[in-house]
Amino acid sequence: MKCALIGLGMVSKTYGDALMNSDIYLSLIHARSDASCEAFRAAWPDLGAQAASVDEIAQSDVDFVILTTPPNARTEIVDTLSAAGKSILMEKPVERTLAQATALVEMCEARGVPLGIVLQHRARRVVADLRRVMAELGPLRAAEVNVPWWRPQAYYDEPGRGTYTRDGGGVLISQAIHTLDLMLSLTGPVRDVTAMAATTGFHDMEAEDFVCAGLRFANGAVGQVFASTASFPGRGETITLHFAQGSAHLEAGELHLHWQDGRTETLGAAATSGAGADPMAFTSDWHRAVIEDFAEAIRDTRPPLVPGRTALQVHALIDALETSARTGRTTQL
Repeated sequence: MKCALIGLGMVSKTYGDALMNSDIYLSLIHARSDASCEAFRAAWPDLGAQAASVDEIAQSDVDFVILTTPPNARTEIVDTLSAAGKSILMEKPVERTLAQATALVEMCEARGVPLGIVLQHRARRVVADLRRVMAELGPLRAAEVNVPWWRPQAYYDEPGRGTYTRDGGGVLISQAIHTLDLMLSLTGPVRDVTAMAATTGFHDMEAEDFVCAGLRFANGAVGQVFASTASFPGRGETITLHFAQGSAHLEAGELHLHWQDGRTETLGAAATSGAGADPMAFTSDWHRAVIEDFAEAIRDTRPPLVPGRTALQVHALIDALETSARTGRTTQL
């Protein structure tokens, strides 16, 4: 299969690495800046000819398009690509707000165009291991989600970063979205949230860099979320799920199982996920798995790992957390 890549910012290195180790051929690349295209071609001279416009990609013979632009630059591009019938695999988040994300998903659905979202934490091998034993662990009782990341001020000095206009918010929609999406895929939906959000003295930015919240799940379980980019020097995100028969602790590439009868088990291997000052300090293996799954989904006419409609669930949770923090009240989803 052939694909195109639109958007050659910081994350493009990860996609270059992922595609270099994949059977999928990167045929075309495009960015607003010629310098970005030249830098990408210098790093991966065998990947992708430069396309002059999004229209050129829309009229090309590529099987799908990977879109990694900032959220505020998506709608017009998705309109052009979906009108041409091009399948789209897009970086998180879908858009800046739940309403805008829903409109974009509905645009692709109305045109019958597959839309997948890159929430690559679902592609970790140990996540599949956990899913296999969840029935044996019994009903979920409680959940702990922690995203204690760090970003220096230089990260937010890039124009638009950490703003509502370009990114749609701060730590929730830009960093914690991965862990929250993975949590929802394991726990099921959240019923209501009570949240507090703030911008610490570490950062001069518009949106939040610190969030803590209590959750009540539809299945009766309770939980807590902590997410921050003000936790120097940054530690890996974790999800701990407490079931009736034992607890499961996910930390990057590792899964630790602790059974109530005394058994313990560790699966996987330690991995980095961009928790510290270098946001790109993580493996491209999970991105490659998402890309390959999307290609297979197109071939087999099945939904991809994370369809656009499914990604709206984490957008709804983030919207509720922001609303609760803003109003000081418990918010229903």
